[in-house]
Amino acid sequence: MRYCFNLQIRPDRLAEYVERHQAVWPEMQDALRATGWRNYSLFLRSDGLLVGYVEADDLAASQAAMEALDVNTRWQSEMAEFFVGTSPDEGFPLLTEVFHLSDPLENP
Repeated sequence: MRYCFNLQIRPDRLAEYVERHQAVWPEMQDALRATGWRNYSLFLRSDGLLVGYVEADDLAASQAAMEALDVNTRWQSEMAEFFVGTSPDEGFPLLTEVFHLSDPLENP
């Protein structure tokens, strides 16, 4: 399954947010992989709009597994100050997929 979400980053903190994500802790990356997050990407617009994309068999289960990990608690605590309104540890609004160009080999 593919999931997409959006959040808002404080415009005055964009550079630091990008810098932090260029050095995501290896243990955080390992935890994401171990809890079922695949092909996870974040995209940031210059006004602070953050769009995330992730693939997971069951996103709710993957989120719950992450919430139980100390590394996630520490990471989210450090990242919370960057968000306007809701932060990822409080959940994030999923966007509805309206089109997907599939690989012809996936659906012959």
